[in-house]
Amino acid sequence: MAYDKFNILTSTAVPLPIENVDTDQIIPARFLKATERKGFGDNLFRDWRYNSDDSPKEDFVLNNPTYSGKILVGGKNFGSGSSREHAAWAVYDYGFRCVVSSFFADIFKNNCLNIGVLPVQVSAPFLEKIFAAIEADPKTELEINLPEQTITLSTTGESESFDINDYKKQNMLNGFDDIDYLLNIQENIREFAKDTPL
Repeated sequence: MAYDKFNILTSTAVPLPIENVDTDQIIPARFLKATERKGFGDNLFRDWRYNSDDSPKEDFVLNNPTYSGKILVGGKNFGSGSSREHAAWAVYDYGFRCVVSSFFADIFKNNCLNIGVLPVQVSAPFLEKIFAAIEADPKTELEINLPEQTITLSTTGESESFDINDYKKQNMLNGFDDIDYLLNIQENIREFAKDTPL
């Protein structure tokens, strides 16, 4: 299994109300040498999290113990810039299983779906409600229901639907990446090949 199955996630969230967060901010280029998906979480938002002497920047949200959870709430146009897969790896390796925004860069969105991070795109007004609720109470929870494709704000019960490609949805529900999917249907592939003349 490539990653944990995703069904319904209820969690507090970490707010990052910054627009146009690009992949170089998510994981700076100097950390792209590794080829495995491990260890990237340590350098998620590295230049925003740490000073040049590696001391934590107290004013950055990931260094604030007030906020925690498996959901990252970002501003509009999250994941823009270069197509590096490592940005999605860093988000996953840090411990986030869902990113919420009012708009995602397509490549970043697909990279997330390939490794088990669910990108949930909401309307701009609903995103502002989420930020306001977390600011009022950092213990505010969001429910991300993948089977129903809904996101719900616990404080008000307000909910929105989100879109997801059905193939990617089924893979996330099963914890499959593309290779796992093919392995899961290998008997069907063999039968098809056996019954199909060359």
